[in-house]
Amino acid sequence: MTDLVLTLSCPDRPGIVAAVAGAIARRGGNIADSQQFGDPDASVFFMRISFAADGDAAAWRAEIAPLAADMAMTWQVHDATERPRILVLVSREEHCLNDLLFRWRSGGIRADIVGVGSPYAEPGQLAAAYGLPCHELPGPSAAPEAVDSALLALVERDAIDLVVLARYMQVLGPAACAALAGRAINIHHSFLPSFKGARPYRQAHERGVKLIGATAHYVTADLDEGPIIEQEVARVDHAHSVVELARVGRDVECVALARAVRWHVERRVLLHGARTVVFR
Repeated sequence: MTDLVLTLSCPDRPGIVAAVAGAIARRGGNIADSQQFGDPDASVFFMRISFAADGDAAAWRAEIAPLAADMAMTWQVHDATERPRILVLVSREEHCLNDLLFRWRSGGIRADIVGVGSPYAEPGQLAAAYGLPCHELPGPSAAPEAVDSALLALVERDAIDLVVLARYMQVLGPAACAALAGRAINIHHSFLPSFKGARPYRQAHERGVKLIGATAHYVTADLDEGPIIEQEVARVDHAHSVVELARVGRDVECVALARAVRWHVERRVLLHGARTVVFR
């Protein structure tokens, strides 16, 4: 028996759950978990089914294809035992990289981190401690086209399924955003109110913020505005210094990014226009 995951979205109509479950049952599949959501505003139905069955993912794609065509589904079938290959990009702040590497090594992320990419030398020591290569990428002074070209060559060479921007403080260009659509995740701070530009924690301290947050989202050409996967917040008060605000920020960034990566590799995130549906 093979453990498989079916994800789908389609126009909402009666009988979708029965039709999908019936198609799996007719070939002897056993459903272990099923989650669904119908968006009443858009009349779109979303579903994630985990099931065990004879046959591989390719055979089940052929089995589901006629039903999917009949119901105008956007769908995928994945082998749940396959481990996606992850490349982590980082600049000089290594807290998210360190957290991801520990979770991966301890079995908390069902994927394989196969390399680290950075324009700086510092992350190489941490990567080496986990037995990973650290690939040099063009720095901030390089043209966006050069950065995109180097990154996409690395993605193709190492058969990367997911790129994680773990405090990678460079903007991906249009070519990389298009090529990695739906398979590149970024993390950034998110305050209420929001502070952009230099020294955000200093700005937050001066405004007396009471919440510090972090947002993990898919990368798009619109900076920090891609579909949100996860957000985390922590309460702070007047007693927190700028240094302490930054410490809290690092903690929530690690948590939000790790959840987003885990949910993505477990096929729990379905895109819904500028939004996501996350089956936790």
